[in-house]
Amino acid sequence: MCRHVFAFRLAMIALSAPAALVHAAPGLAVRLVGAAVVLTFMGSYVLFRDWERFGPLLLRHPTLLALDTLFGALLLVAAGPDSTLAYVSVCTPLLAGLVYSWRGAAIFASLQSLILFLVYAATRELHANLAQSALFPGLCVVVGAAGATQRTLLLRFGEASRTLTAVQARLAVSEAVSAERARLAREMHDSVAKTLHGVALAADGLARSAGADRPDPALIRRQADLVARSARRAAAESRALLTDLRCVHDPNPDPNPDPNPDGGRDLLTELDAEVRDFSARTGLPATCLPSGGATAGGTPPPLPPAVTRQLRSIAAEAMENAHRHGAPSRVEVRVGRDGDLLRLSVLDDGRGLPPGTTIGQLRRTGHFGLVGMVERAAAIGARLTIGPGRHAKGTAVSLELPLDALPSRPPPPSP
Repeated sequence: MCRHVFAFRLAMIALSAPAALVHAAPGLAVRLVGAAVVLTFMGSYVLFRDWERFGPLLLRHPTLLALDTLFGALLLVAAGPDSTLAYVSVCTPLLAGLVYSWRGAAIFASLQSLILFLVYAATRELHANLAQSALFPGLCVVVGAAGATQRTLLLRFGEASRTLTAVQARLAVSEAVSAERARLAREMHDSVAKTLHGVALAADGLARSAGADRPDPALIRRQADLVARSARRAAAESRALLTDLRCVHDPNPDPNPDPNPDGGRDLLTELDAEVRDFSARTGLPATCLPSGGATAGGTPPPLPPAVTRQLRSIAAEAMENAHRHGAPSRVEVRVGRDGDLLRLSVLDDGRGLPPGTTIGQLRRTGHFGLVGMVERAAAIGARLTIGPGRHAKGTAVSLELPLDALPSRPPPPSP
């Protein structure tokens, strides 16, 4: 705003300088007027060109603006009150209001009005037309008040902007904390909590076998080995979760991290390994096939490790839910590419979901498995649907992931 005021001053001084030099008396008066033209023009140009550097100097020293006002008065006397220098005089209280607030606007508006009245009185135009002579002095007062008001509005707007920025920062921190808590809840539910549930079931079986009338030592050894393996798996998952947390909150991260350090992952291979592990652990028959059968359907492309991990977790949780709550005789996982979509389905022939089941209802009753699946799908930009399957009482968990939304892999480095 102040820079615009100085730009206007430059234009008005350039237009009125010839008239001031022509009307000045020869000799010393011409030299004084010329010096005033140079000083006022160069001062306005410097502040217009580099306001960020010299503006604070003007803010700390109001006497500089007072000297500029006196030089402007000398030009006004030489050029006459009817020249364009009268508009330069109006700029002074406007600038004072913007820089020095109400007190500075009042002082410089009064000073500039007094100078204008003296110039009109010296040219004997004050008594000839009093209303016209009071036009520019009154305008100085009005413009000074406008400058001070503009300053107040700008300061309030800046304070509101800073407050809004602080609120947005606090909201961003709160959202980040909520997202991290939700992520931790998903990871603990899908890894540690699920494995500990298996440990509890294995321990119950071991207790029943050990308390039988005729305990079978071989069966007890197998069940004890299952408890040990499940406990070791829970410990490994806990360490992996802690390692992940340490990596997320590393105070000295790599400034140039590799966005895909392990390269693309074969989703079909990852899911097949997950299905085999699930079948061996639960004894429930499970298969993993490409969409449309063993050979039909498009092969899924290599995916980023983070996306593969989320898809594998969704499939694992869907199989666990079917095993725990659906009592199926078999589980089937299908994955394939359909044009620009990656389709993943987990099908079972169990009891299915109760009628009217919703995500909100599951969240309220403490069943967070389906809630975590929906959140994982949303995190990678996929759409997840849960409903009746192809069997009469089965459940189908279907996921569609647009491949165009995935980050492109960086080109391999040239040799």
